[in-house]
Amino acid sequence: MEYDAIVIGSGPNGLAAAIELARAGLSVCVFEKNDSIGGGAQSSCLTIPGFIHDICSAIHPLGLASPFFRTLPLADFGLEWIQPEAPLAHPFVDGSSVFAERSVVETARMLGADSVKYQKLFGKLVQNWDSVITEILAPVHIPAHPLLLARFGWQAMRSARAFAYAHFREERARALFAGMAGHSLLPLEDRPSAAFGLVLTLLAHAVGWPLARGGSQQISEALGACLRSLGGRIVTGVCVRSLDELPSSRLVLCDVTPRQLLEIAGRSLVDRYRHKLQKYRYGSGVFKIDWALSSPIPWKDSRCARAATVHIGGTFEAIAAAENDVARGRHPDKPFVLVAQPSLFDSTRTPPGKHTGWAYCHVPNGSTEDMTNRIEAQIEAVAPGFLDCILARHTFTTRQLEAHNPNLVGGDINGGVQNLPQLLARPVLSPSPYRTPIKGLYICSSSTPPGGGVHGMCGFYAARTALADERS
Repeated sequence: MEYDAIVIGSGPNGLAAAIELARAGLSVCVFEKNDSIGGGAQSSCLTIPGFIHDICSAIHPLGLASPFFRTLPLADFGLEWIQPEAPLAHPFVDGSSVFAERSVVETARMLGADSVKYQKLFGKLVQNWDSVITEILAPVHIPAHPLLLARFGWQAMRSARAFAYAHFREERARALFAGMAGHSLLPLEDRPSAAFGLVLTLLAHAVGWPLARGGSQQISEALGACLRSLGGRIVTGVCVRSLDELPSSRLVLCDVTPRQLLEIAGRSLVDRYRHKLQKYRYGSGVFKIDWALSSPIPWKDSRCARAATVHIGGTFEAIAAAENDVARGRHPDKPFVLVAQPSLFDSTRTPPGKHTGWAYCHVPNGSTEDMTNRIEAQIEAVAPGFLDCILARHTFTTRQLEAHNPNLVGGDINGGVQNLPQLLARPVLSPSPYRTPIKGLYICSSSTPPGGGVHGMCGFYAARTALADERS
């Protein structure tokens, strides 16, 4: 065997799988089709020389909270997390805003009649955040904290609408939660959209919503350097189209979605498993814009500059309407827009005095619609003069995102829709979702538990499964 193990794809999950295998003493080689590693955690000069933009992910609460990443000396390999003063701002067109602060109490103070309920909901969760995150970022298992997980699950398995209207009486708290739950790419009437809102709110208070100094690429570079320090090898610029193209090895772990797995290994897969993969569903896509800016975004509420992340969509009902449009195959006139302004906190990304902006909205899977005007109109409504700050822009349609990273099928950044059926059967219904019917072949992407996000846990658990099979 040329290697003990081969990993296809160098996204955070592929690198995490490779690191865990290398830590166990295996010789590992990672193959990446692009010239740089990173998958969903990459940065590049997309607009004007000297401006660094994050191609996909920009803000990383799960990266800092990841139980696996916390076992790695990533700071020794150059990764530095930057914490904005406030994790999140949610402005309204009247010039007011609500914020997710690091403190549960400080956040609750802005929520009027919902203050006490907010503190009750999130106070205990934050006290036990490490146990909660460890439990939910794992495949189906016997929980170490069953009562804690049951209390969380009772709320998380609801729709965001059911949760928000059951617990909050006023618009500010409901709108804040709607923005959090909007990251699910699900209609807010669908279960388990509340889970995304709960997790992201919990992380805002527990670990913050940090960004990586120098861009998200630095997360990938630190993971790559960690792997190399363990003797692992990374080969870029090689697109693996078939298992037959790989060097010999005992194990192959694929940081790909079911569609690519079918292309790479389809002829070798048994019919029943292949048919299950063919039924795997992908969710809504995103349309993304990066801006080179002459100055910071001029928010009506200047306090929004305290946060690297800004949710623009207004009330709960407005955000819900936009997400419902997307689910029905329509492009909303007033989309829910997720904005990042990293250069306010990281001057390494731009020339002196200049800034970057990053934003996306949800669109139907595979959309080719240009949402630039609608996104910019949403920002202009809460930041008059924003259009005058734009020096250059770069856009990604869903098709262009997929062309850059085939795992983003139809622009789906979560590796497949994360509704209830595909939380239980991701990518297929199986007690061991990382195994395939082919001995030694595993899937380790965000199409496996626990799903989307830069946390590496899918790769970690796939590697642990492979190592357990090696020992058995």
